[in-house]
Amino acid sequence: MNVDFMEALEQLEREKGVKKEVLIDAIEAALISGYKRNFNSAANVRVDIDRQTGNVKVFARKQVVEDPVDPRLEISLDAAEQINPALQIGDIVEIEVTPRDFGRIAAQTAKQVVTQRIREAERGLIYTEFIDREDDIVTGVVQRQDARNYYVDLGKIEAVLPFTEVMPGEKFKHNDRVKTYITKVEKTTKGPQVMISRTHPGLLKRLFELEVPEIYDGVVEIKSVSREAGQRSKIAVHTKNPDVDPVGACVGPRGTRVQAIVNELKGEKIDIVRWSDDLAEFVANALSPAKVVSVEVAVAEDEKVARVVVPDYQLSLAIGKEGQNARLAAKLTGCKIDIKSESQLGLNNGDSGLDTEPDVEE
Repeated sequence: MNVDFMEALEQLEREKGVKKEVLIDAIEAALISGYKRNFNSAANVRVDIDRQTGNVKVFARKQVVEDPVDPRLEISLDAAEQINPALQIGDIVEIEVTPRDFGRIAAQTAKQVVTQRIREAERGLIYTEFIDREDDIVTGVVQRQDARNYYVDLGKIEAVLPFTEVMPGEKFKHNDRVKTYITKVEKTTKGPQVMISRTHPGLLKRLFELEVPEIYDGVVEIKSVSREAGQRSKIAVHTKNPDVDPVGACVGPRGTRVQAIVNELKGEKIDIVRWSDDLAEFVANALSPAKVVSVEVAVAEDEKVARVVVPDYQLSLAIGKEGQNARLAAKLTGCKIDIKSESQLGLNNGDSGLDTEPDVEE
């Protein structure tokens, strides 16, 4: 190794963010292993790389003793005094034992170590970048697929989009651009792995943050989201500013903002409702577009139950197809919802139109 090699390490430090000292320390450690392997040396060697010139030297570390038993580990006092008269019994002396052809081994080892450390550093930088983007939205390009996953190029890494995280009926081709939500970033033996989703409720939340400036600025707050991907979603919004309509802000002029999100989600229906700290009012809003006559909230065994009365002609709308509207409302509000029509209430107080419990959002 030479001055050019040291300059190359400095350039790597600037470009890749790998500290020069870290690389040199790693090369020295690797050279010790290489020296022991190639020259059958004992474990008491030290490798020194000159930080200016790049020259490599190997030193054997020996203890000064009266009668040496293993010359690889020990040296007599007489021999030690020829090196340094101040040495005494028990001291450690270093003797240069650099082999003649060690430069070739050093160069090869250094190349391997630097390559490995650069790869590790790049993986570390990618992991750091994407762990900070966990629970965020990203746009990538579909590269390929196998029996279970799509693989999406995010620029510096290829993310995994499982088929189970794709909306029903949604299919992608090579080079399709797709917006996804980062659900998990983890370190593996092959480098960082990024898992993404198209079905996660967080994707809907992030899309609204992108489309609605009032949400991005913090004027309007998203309180909760419930979603059945590809079919229907509900989102509860709130603002402390009395001059701002949180629902209108999310809908946008002539519905342009919410329509952009619907288009991105391939026609998924989205109900935007006003959040309220009054749970009864919130439940009534969450059952939109159904009209509610009354809501009574009770707490039983740490479980919140909302008993809802709706007009007869609104019962099927409140319940929704296969119970979807009521199910999403329960998940949005975090309470069990018991829906009755006015006639059911009058005829039989024990029967209900639908009894739903909130799903647990992951």
